[in-house]
Amino acid sequence: MEIIPRHLGAKVEEALATSRIVNVVGPRQAGKTTLVRDLLEHERYLTLDDRGVHAAFEQDPQGQIELLAEQRAESDLPIVIDEVQRVPEVALALKAAVDRNTDPGQYILTGSSNIFTTGRALDSLAGRVMTLTLRPLSTAEVARQSPCRLLDALDREPARRLHALPVPEDYRRSEVISLIVRGGFPEIRTLSGRNRIDRYNSYLDSIIERDVADVTEIRKPTALRRLIDQAAARTAQEITVSSLSQHLGVSQPTIQKYLDVLSHLGIIHRLDAWTSSRAKRGIKSPKLHFLDTGCATALRGEDTSSFGPGADPTALGHLLETFVFVEVEKSLPYLNSTWRLYHWRDQRGREVDIVAEAPDRRLALIEVKAASTVDAGDFEHIEWFMQDGPGRSYTTAGVVLYLGDEIVSFGEDQLALPLSVLWSYGE
Repeated sequence: MEIIPRHLGAKVEEALATSRIVNVVGPRQAGKTTLVRDLLEHERYLTLDDRGVHAAFEQDPQGQIELLAEQRAESDLPIVIDEVQRVPEVALALKAAVDRNTDPGQYILTGSSNIFTTGRALDSLAGRVMTLTLRPLSTAEVARQSPCRLLDALDREPARRLHALPVPEDYRRSEVISLIVRGGFPEIRTLSGRNRIDRYNSYLDSIIERDVADVTEIRKPTALRRLIDQAAARTAQEITVSSLSQHLGVSQPTIQKYLDVLSHLGIIHRLDAWTSSRAKRGIKSPKLHFLDTGCATALRGEDTSSFGPGADPTALGHLLETFVFVEVEKSLPYLNSTWRLYHWRDQRGREVDIVAEAPDRRLALIEVKAASTVDAGDFEHIEWFMQDGPGRSYTTAGVVLYLGDEIVSFGEDQLALPLSVLWSYGE
């Protein structure tokens, strides 16, 4: 299988220059092992998925880390410990090692869950570890392009905004549908038809069997599996715990716990509702996004033929919105400013798919349209939000991403952009 360079590789190397430990987290099969083992220089690679290595670290984590530290004494390269969440006690052993030697770049850890977010592990390595998240492949990575910088462009003055946008790559609607259906998991996206659907289903089963246990005890794995199916069916829709509880016949506390687990493992993202009051954010219903559209379509039993003439346009619209959200979310580590993503809807039904907020009251509004044409009516909610709604006191720009091929201006702060701007930033 061809190895695709990852944008996060440069971030890992930067972190190694300043942090004693770099912790790379992300869902299983997103490419963490390939990144740290095959794309980055290292002194030694160990995986706790290996039974022998796992047993040795479980029995004596302190002794194993001390041995590794001795082996690395004459090297400037890091030691890689893969799937570190299998033995959380490693955190305390690492603390002792990096307190004795404060040099940066000693260890790279990977895991499908982050062991440094709770309890003793968090306390033990505070200030000593930099955590980075690796998602499945972005479309820009698949296209061998630079990270998407759409939000950086929208953050510029109107007169300079167009110059900060790339020339959109040519594409066809069928290619977009293929990107949605294939998803971003390196070993699965290249498979065809039923093989891809079967692999994605097997992938979710393996997460329930192996990774969930590293996060929490699950008493009803079949209920968790049904919740995952519901999440795929409801991607890009607002959800409530009560409705899921009623639909699945599972208590609300259990549904909440399972949603937390799926978020922790990078399977779903609950996109909070934006309000101008920071204190009230997260109170309204979040919008759920399945973090890989290929996985979502597989669980829904869909392939490229599912979105041809006569198909339900709503289904493609929701998947396209999730696709855009995921691409924008993957771009966040590479932008000039720190952006937070939300959705917005008011009681009259006006809504904006993605509200991106940066410091100093700066907003970027993104609407997604699964059509090849766009007109002023597609900016109705964005325009109201900016001029008469909650964004009127913010510095705001709005875009509609659509399946056409022209950049069209609908006012000083409103642009219609071809979807391919997401993967058109050249090297």
